[in-house]
Amino acid sequence: MPNSPSPFSSARFSRRRFLKTTGQGLGVAALLANLPKGWAGAVTPATGPETPKIKIGMIALTDCAPFVIAFEKGFFQKYGIEATIAKQASWAAVRDNFSSGDLQATHMLLGMPFASTMGLLGSPKKPMIIPWLLNRNGQAITLKNAFKGKVGADPKALKPLVDEAKKAGNPLTFAMTFPPGTHAMWTRYFLAAGGINPDKDVNLITVPPPQMIANMQVGKMDGFCVGEPWGARAIEGKIGYTAITTQEIWKDHPEKVFAFTAEFADKNPRTVKACLQALQEASVWLDDMENRPEACKIIDAPTYINCPAETILSRMQGHIDYGDSRGVKEERTYYMTFHDRDCNYPQPKFGKWWLSQFRRWGMVTGAPDYEGLAATVMRPDLYEEAMKEISVKPAVRDDSPVTLFDGVTFDPKDPEKYATSFAVHSLKNS
Repeated sequence: MPNSPSPFSSARFSRRRFLKTTGQGLGVAALLANLPKGWAGAVTPATGPETPKIKIGMIALTDCAPFVIAFEKGFFQKYGIEATIAKQASWAAVRDNFSSGDLQATHMLLGMPFASTMGLLGSPKKPMIIPWLLNRNGQAITLKNAFKGKVGADPKALKPLVDEAKKAGNPLTFAMTFPPGTHAMWTRYFLAAGGINPDKDVNLITVPPPQMIANMQVGKMDGFCVGEPWGARAIEGKIGYTAITTQEIWKDHPEKVFAFTAEFADKNPRTVKACLQALQEASVWLDDMENRPEACKIIDAPTYINCPAETILSRMQGHIDYGDSRGVKEERTYYMTFHDRDCNYPQPKFGKWWLSQFRRWGMVTGAPDYEGLAATVMRPDLYEEAMKEISVKPAVRDDSPVTLFDGVTFDPKDPEKYATSFAVHSLKNS
């Protein structure tokens, strides 16, 4: 698979070079000779994307890497996509710009397409689909330094501090990035596993990922959950420490997704598949660990993450510095993954788990349509078609149960039983 930019990218190809080449009589034959192997003739007006020019939204997080690499390395161009990567200020901005049509595809938290499809939590009702999971793992719950030596990976140790603050009339404050998103659910799950109700015992606020560090620094919150590199950055800046990584909460959990509106996908199926094919190549490239230093140098740019490459790289390589007495853990399997272990397949069971958490925390009244919504939003059919077209053996559906760090098992065959089984909840039944 090609590891270099498309010859048509601005860095490698220009109008002047084209005129010079054709003027020397080399013409199309010379141009085709420069194309990556297997590209020449692969995209034609009849088989190429219906809408080749697309604007892709992103948030400054390490897991934006697949589509940044697909852009910078020329994989989008290879499949006929003229992409523009548009950095967004917050997940709310992503949702609104995506819903309005300003963005044609986007980086999203897994729960967001469900919330928009259902019209929940302030989202305008706009059906969306997930044909691709961008990554697994790679987030963390950070606590302020005052809790060092008192609270680690066991949330039960946090409960006396929460109770004390609540009794004093000054509840502890925890930040996540968006109410229906992954960081909100990891925060809620962690706190509840310690007997803490996130809706009654603490303040749970929304802060955009790049603003977490500044807000912790001025004392606005006592802890936060966000994607990397901001957990590592908190330790580097000596303003907090990692209590637990999210892969310790749920080993190999789903995280960000690549989403489209259902309307756009219905009208532009070849565009969707071309994007997935480009992401496939980018994701394979990213999971070659020899490429990760280069990847970090690319995504550290101000137009992307705006964080030193060295800070991004540490956890991208599985070096987990907790910033407390636990020191550095070498995570050799479940650090951030972009392709391995069938990472990209949009498993319906992951959608059902999210719906179970919407139910648990009173974001819906009564049982949602687990099967119907998971089938509508998660689109393995598009993933499978895209992979078969480029002779990549697609992953397969997995409906096996999953057990999280508190020992509770989620069975996707009965998500309602799971959702209503927890002692700590905010269920709404009417």
